[in-house]
Amino acid sequence: MVHSMTHQHKRLFLLSIVLLLITSGASSDVPPEQAAEVEHLINYLADSNCRMVRNGRAHSAKDGAKHMQRKYKYFRDEISSTEEFIKYSATKSTMSGQYYEVLCVDQEPELSRDWLLRELQAYRGR
Repeated sequence: MVHSMTHQHKRLFLLSIVLLLITSGASSDVPPEQAAEVEHLINYLADSNCRMVRNGRAHSAKDGAKHMQRKYKYFRDEISSTEEFIKYSATKSTMSGQYYEVLCVDQEPELSRDWLLRELQAYRGR
């Protein structure tokens, strides 16, 4: 009986290690010092007077920001930098592969990736 308890303890210990490894991998995200950058970019779009074009349809800036936030939550495990946030959450549709654009008043349409990367550089330069 002592042997079976020892074996059971070993199994529980190994199971604990496996669960720890699985859950530690699921906690990937931007580093804490870049979290403010991600929040800034989401707010930058939401507060703009621009529209975000996804799959050929123009959406309000606030809806575009909400969409970015939803994709960020979905892809959080894949994201380890602000640039990867832009890549996974604000560049193109995962379903159609079409690139997102930003339409601002009196400006040519621009890829959302380029628009956000330019703002990220400006934010970092402050």
